[in-house]
Amino acid sequence: MSLWEVSTDGSQLHALLAGWNNPPDECCGRWTADGKYFLFVSTRGGKSNIWALNEGKGILHQASPTPLQLTVGPMGFYDPLPTTDGERIFVIGEKRQAELVRYDTKLGGFVTYLPGISAESVDFSRDGEWIAYITYPDSILWRSKVDGSQQRQLTFPPMEAALPRWSPDGKQIVFTATSPGQPRRIRLISAEGGSPEPLTAGECYESDPGWSADGNSVVYGCVFGYVTTTSLIHVLDLRSRQVSALPGSQGLYSPRWSPDGRYVAALSSDSQKLMLFDFLKSKWVVLLRLPMGFPSWSPDGKYIYFDTVSANEPGFYRVGVSDLKLERLTTLKGLRRVLGYASWIGLAPDQSLIVPRDVGTQEIYALELDSAL
Repeated sequence: MSLWEVSTDGSQLHALLAGWNNPPDECCGRWTADGKYFLFVSTRGGKSNIWALNEGKGILHQASPTPLQLTVGPMGFYDPLPTTDGERIFVIGEKRQAELVRYDTKLGGFVTYLPGISAESVDFSRDGEWIAYITYPDSILWRSKVDGSQQRQLTFPPMEAALPRWSPDGKQIVFTATSPGQPRRIRLISAEGGSPEPLTAGECYESDPGWSADGNSVVYGCVFGYVTTTSLIHVLDLRSRQVSALPGSQGLYSPRWSPDGRYVAALSSDSQKLMLFDFLKSKWVVLLRLPMGFPSWSPDGKYIYFDTVSANEPGFYRVGVSDLKLERLTTLKGLRRVLGYASWIGLAPDQSLIVPRDVGTQEIYALELDSAL
């Protein structure tokens, strides 16, 4: 995101801070009432702060091309709102933190899972002994034993990781990654660490990678220009490095390969339909019509689990692949969810629900304008 400036007659359109932050990530600008300062939010290294640009209004003020940073600290700051008397700036201060919780059917509620880590986007190795997770909010990929021992950090800033998936043999992890100045791509890394390997030439924005049953291929979503209706489901053969599109997958995303390798499940671009591609018949069918997100296969391939967070009554469901029987497992109403990739929802090895719960804080702060500037 970048800030732009234009004259009121529509002329002289230009980027306000060209080359100042690479890549640019600025938004939410407001002038002070007297027009002396332009306040805005700039995000660097995943942390957002309030900055001020001297507009040079008044006798004692000269315009400065270099913005002045007004906030710093462990919190992120957003939405600067100067008061009309010019004495203060109201801002939102946010500390982002998430805890993993598991739905306990016996207790009928959520209990803490893997305490002590702020994490989201979890995946388990097929033997159930290892876990890969993304820390929140810094988006770093880690792996450990399911009891939290033998932790190892696998990615490092400024790369931001998301949606890890263990290979069937438990030796590698494929994940989505973004790096400054590069499009979102899928990458592969050894479970023992090393340099993450990009798997494609990166011609589109790639996401949601998953493994074939034999571990020889990866399926992923490919979106051109961030327009979901342009999305395709691609399959990468890791042996030949050839990429092919699943027939008829235009406008579909969030693919999930079934454990037996016969099917790929995916969502329509409006997240209103759950689609199923049958490799034996080479065609797609509509499995279910319902607003949904984050589909997951059961280990036996008999069910697909998903959430309906966008519905009026958010819940966690599963649908039978053979009989299309829809079951509501629990409500998600009242559960404080985090945003973005961190709104992930999935399954533990025993097929119980795991979800990141937002335990961060948001409060309104006031900055004294004279002391801040």
